[in-house]
Amino acid sequence: MKKSVFVSLGFLLLAYTPWSQAENSNGKNIFVQRCAMCHGADIKGTGPLANKSNPPTPDLTTAAFKRRLNDYPGVIVSSVVLRPNGDLIPRTLRENGVKLPAFTWRVKDLRDLNEYMTAEISKKR
Repeated sequence: MKKSVFVSLGFLLLAYTPWSQAENSNGKNIFVQRCAMCHGADIKGTGPLANKSNPPTPDLTTAAFKRRLNDYPGVIVSSVVLRPNGDLIPRTLRENGVKLPAFTWRVKDLRDLNEYMTAEISKKR
């Protein structure tokens, strides 16, 4: 039996049952299409646009970020939903000439992205 996890964003409570990485192709697809250009396939901030970003694209595999992820499991989703510093993510993309197609986030997409990234980050040393 899989254990359910609850992630609170203050205004949104996400409940999901962890999946194996192989089951989460939606989360991986979203990451590859919308995040890897900056964060890189390795999630270490090594994507082709990482060095153009201001502030620099963070390495999500650091011990500090892993502690943050452990202390606040919703940090990945909140970064997407709340966009730290107001317009940071969209502004950074615009300033680097990145035009992402519009995307309507479903709760399932947020859950899947969080699940995929959490699993990937936890595997990295």
